[in-house]
Amino acid sequence: MKKNLLNKLGTIITSAALLGASLTGCGSAGAENTAASEDVTIADAEVAKAESAEETATVYRTLDEIKESGTINIGVFSDKSPFGYVDENGEYAGYDVYFAEKIGEDLGVKINYVSTEAANRIEYLQTGKVDIILANFTVTEERAQEVDFALPYMNVALGVVSPEDKVIESLDNVGADDKIIVISGTTAETYLEKNYPNIKLQKYDAYAEAKTAFENGNGVAWANDNTEVIAFALENEGYKVGIPSLGSADTIAPAVTKGNETLLTWLNEEIETIGKDNFFHKDYEETLLETYGKDYEDTLVVESGKVQ
Repeated sequence: MKKNLLNKLGTIITSAALLGASLTGCGSAGAENTAASEDVTIADAEVAKAESAEETATVYRTLDEIKESGTINIGVFSDKSPFGYVDENGEYAGYDVYFAEKIGEDLGVKINYVSTEAANRIEYLQTGKVDIILANFTVTEERAQEVDFALPYMNVALGVVSPEDKVIESLDNVGADDKIIVISGTTAETYLEKNYPNIKLQKYDAYAEAKTAFENGNGVAWANDNTEVIAFALENEGYKVGIPSLGSADTIAPAVTKGNETLLTWLNEEIETIGKDNFFHKDYEETLLETYGKDYEDTLVVESGKVQ
């Protein structure tokens, strides 16, 4: 890309020089100076435009480049148990991490885990900080305009959890001065802002912050993926999921940088192949069974990208 920029600048400078020379042979000194000044201004503007394009260009590594480097960078949550978190030994663990380990194994590369938050998942892909995002990433039309999603590996919807002594079973129960906790950059934030603009939202960047705030009594309820709020209610006494499904049913899928076709194609083939051996059911049983039990397994798991 830098070579293309240098070639472009060379063309601009050469064109400016030729134009200046032609004007020198047929105009006055004043005209020559004016023309030369205009040429420089045009050239400067083109240089600035080219530099701006260079700075904002999307960066990604192809499948071959990843293999050649011997390492793949995968963005996961570090505070969202049981999907992506750091365990007591300081190691990444969870449903998404179990899948990431399989990707690294089948690619024959080491994994560099990059801790991400919901709000910067797209940014990390667009800036080349990660090759793949595996951070409970719900597929939406808006996000699909900025990243490329692979086949899904999990079902999800939105849910709302609240204290047992004041359960929110309908968003119509939310008072004018009440606040619902959401995490910035999530589908819960987008859904509520679009469909319930009068409800006040209390936003946090990280899952740990949102949980702590909710446990401390901030907000009458917490809206998030139903998998997350169900897990919270099961693990913490005194809370109940009053709204287990809000809005439409969606899916969770890996995401790569827009246009990274080689990596996307490999990921889709990988998901289809390992799905034939019920890999994601094994993943569920290793990482989610203790939290959700058997009853949720077939509801949540998607094999080979085939949504039931």
